[in-house]
Amino acid sequence: MKSQLRALIAQGIDALRAAGTLPADLATPDFVVERPKDRGHGDFSTNAAMLLARPAKSNPRALAQALVDALPPSEDIAAVEIAGPGFLNFRLAPVAWQRQLREVHAQGAAYGRNDSGSGRMAGVEYVSANPTGPLHVGHGRAAVIGDCIARVLDANGWQVRREFYYNDAGVQIENLARSVQARARGLTPDDAGWPEDGYRGDYIADVARAFLDGASVEVEGQVVTGNGDADDLDAIRRFAVAWLRNEQNGDLAAFGVAFDVYFLESSLYADDKVEETVRELVAHGHTYEEGGALWLRTTDFGDDKDRVMRKSDGTYTYFVPDVAYHMSKWQRGYERAITELGADHHGSLARVKAGLQALDAGIPAGYPEYVLHQMVTVMRGGEEVKLSKRAGSYLTLRDLVDEAGRDATRWFLVARRPDSQLVFDIDLARSQSLDNPVYYVQLSHARICGLLRQVDERGLAFDLDNGLAQPLDMGDSAGRDLLTDLARWPDVVEAAGEQLEPHQVTTYLLELAQAFQTYYNDHQFLVEDAGTRDARLALALAVRQVLANGLDLVGVQAPEKM
Repeated sequence: MKSQLRALIAQGIDALRAAGTLPADLATPDFVVERPKDRGHGDFSTNAAMLLARPAKSNPRALAQALVDALPPSEDIAAVEIAGPGFLNFRLAPVAWQRQLREVHAQGAAYGRNDSGSGRMAGVEYVSANPTGPLHVGHGRAAVIGDCIARVLDANGWQVRREFYYNDAGVQIENLARSVQARARGLTPDDAGWPEDGYRGDYIADVARAFLDGASVEVEGQVVTGNGDADDLDAIRRFAVAWLRNEQNGDLAAFGVAFDVYFLESSLYADDKVEETVRELVAHGHTYEEGGALWLRTTDFGDDKDRVMRKSDGTYTYFVPDVAYHMSKWQRGYERAITELGADHHGSLARVKAGLQALDAGIPAGYPEYVLHQMVTVMRGGEEVKLSKRAGSYLTLRDLVDEAGRDATRWFLVARRPDSQLVFDIDLARSQSLDNPVYYVQLSHARICGLLRQVDERGLAFDLDNGLAQPLDMGDSAGRDLLTDLARWPDVVEAAGEQLEPHQVTTYLLELAQAFQTYYNDHQFLVEDAGTRDARLALALAVRQVLANGLDLVGVQAPEKM
């Protein structure tokens, strides 16, 4: 409908030029057609007349009236009103709403999806936890935000690649290996010989026991077997990393999260990509040496100070492999690269972007795009839940899913802006009450499925085509609000993809469920009159379809019974 209105407004502007009301050489402004925040102001609004008035040296309201008079006739428009300084507010005719309802049914699962991405490739990197322990709740928030960003980008026509980046080449991996080795030698975290920076969770004992027992772990097609030799640190390191990667993959699969690409930091060194990146930066003249270290002139690209790339001891700072990694994304055809990270990574973002610009490889200045999430506080019984016996120092994602369930956990972790602090109330997530938003939305879907079962149980008939042919009662405010919400769904999908904000989907779904509940309370569905029954069920089934489409975009089930 927005496209149709834009076309009508453009035709009206052309007519004003032809009539001499507007200068013939006046370009059509980049006007917007949007839904007013106040539904009382109509179904759509445009600022076209206001944008035209100044260059045309005309009074905005007078020009608005001229534009209204010049609009071609359309059966879709019931009325056009001038508001404020010159806004045009459009009210749609019943035929337009009826067409919208037919469109929902005709497109089904495709309703709301678009091809704005035109099949271009986008890489979404998320979770990317070090393989040193179980995933914690923060990783869970990253997982669901990243997964849902990938889903909404896919719904906007992008060819999406989901990517997990393993930091398997740092000091933390060494600490992991020495912790497992200590356990394999019979030490506990309380013993004097325990590594100073060792990991203390019970899972370390599980890894050591599996290594000593000669267990085998398969990760991405490679099998790693423990050789039982507590003195073989290299073997312990390989086994521990494989074991924990396998554990993390299992947790993510149970959480409904999967990846297309697993990228190892160690491969950047093995394939000489880090050294190659450094050589390119030096060759392009963006580096200098000082104090025995190699520096990158990140201030040339907006950073507040230059950054050390290679320390005086010959080792690289952590952002250098990040630059090499993101360069690989560009080389692999990722037109957009989106990285979901915890907010504590904020300090490294500017230097990674600066490093990419310094390579002079034609990479856009905003590459990659970052989505940062804030921490999660988990509450149970009014008290904060912090620890897990298995992990030793934090609550694991598996603990949370076991307590709250997969659907509720996914919903609660994605339902707010990523950059906002999140309080996860386990008691609310577990409750089967209308205060629980995911329960409310799922119940609305199940309730509509139940209406269809009652049609059969009562021996009634339902004719969808007849229902879609019935004239709409536009005086029914609850029905009109429901139709308006259904029509908003494609806009929500587009906005969630453009702004990388999947929480817009959960916000919308709750609003749609609430609008349906109002309609449900005000109307009987299984009435004797076939036309009324078919029309109301046709509207309900459209709501069910959109609820299912939306729940799919956040990876939550759409149950038929509850």
